[in-house]
Amino acid sequence: MTVPNRLVHDAEGLNSGTWAIPSAEGFITPVDRFFTRSHAPIPAIDPATWRLEVDGLVDRPRSFSLKELTGTFPGRTLTATLICAGLRRLEFLAQGPLPGELPWGPEPASNGEWTGIGLGDLLRHVRIHAGASHVELTGLDQVERHGHRFGFGGSIDLDKALHGDVMLATGLNGAPLPPANGYPLRALVPGWVGARSVKWLGRITLSDKPSSNYFQSKAYRVQREVNPDNPRDVSAGVAMSATPINAVILEPVAEQKIAAGRVMVRGWAMGSEARPLTSVEVSPNDGHAWVPARISVAGREWTWSFWETELTLAPGRHTLVVRATDSAGNVQPEHLGDTWNVKGYGNNAWYRVTVRAG
Repeated sequence: MTVPNRLVHDAEGLNSGTWAIPSAEGFITPVDRFFTRSHAPIPAIDPATWRLEVDGLVDRPRSFSLKELTGTFPGRTLTATLICAGLRRLEFLAQGPLPGELPWGPEPASNGEWTGIGLGDLLRHVRIHAGASHVELTGLDQVERHGHRFGFGGSIDLDKALHGDVMLATGLNGAPLPPANGYPLRALVPGWVGARSVKWLGRITLSDKPSSNYFQSKAYRVQREVNPDNPRDVSAGVAMSATPINAVILEPVAEQKIAAGRVMVRGWAMGSEARPLTSVEVSPNDGHAWVPARISVAGREWTWSFWETELTLAPGRHTLVVRATDSAGNVQPEHLGDTWNVKGYGNNAWYRVTVRAG
């Protein structure tokens, strides 16, 4: 099936996404429109022989089958939006190269109804040692970096892991997880960048320090200064965790030709760690004046909201801008330079779209 507006960013088709539909029907992203992000081919996993290993600083290390997981712990359901750390990198790339990084626009963001079990329920079951402070998550895919092969992984703070909404997900939108989205089990860490919601989960290790996995210690880190000896190295940066406040214009799209007069502008917005929004504002003239947007589909905890407003545009070129504020007072930075970093992660500057009215 061909999905309209789907962008594929690699020859293997592992990294792709599409626009959300800013309407009540599009609040939950259909599975065939969900974005995909992988650093290696999708692993072939037999659910009959698959096991989740739980070890490290616990009293009762265990190996769980899928049946044991779903039969031992109470089921949970959560609606949550996943956002890739590289969202909106394309805007950085317009200012200069970011070698080796994918040119994501607004497409790697999707909202789903997830089913599974609570990660905290499992961790309490295996009895956490007093010295544990981090939960390492490792997938069964096989990534190759610098001559080594390993599963994609990372870690989250124990306090976050014990939050009741952090899940081990087995289903998406009422069906088992699709292979590209982590079948048979993935982590779901709502409010954090998608890289921490590790797919194809095979091992959980409790530790007294963050994971040494490449994707925790060497990537998915925000570093503002370039290392002159290794321009792609961000090991001195800060490991990514919570998603920042963000707002995106989905309609109209960049360089679209539209009729002058009343123009409907739509998009999504989401507070930092999915906090409630207190305002979304849109400018018809690159931030010189602002009008309030209406929340057309209100988000829940951990999800985006859809917004819309009408602008009156005279014939000519116009730069439309959106910005949001959340309940903690978080605001988006005005300029791209305020959020630029070596790998182009976490862009949440004011979102700009230039259109031609005529």
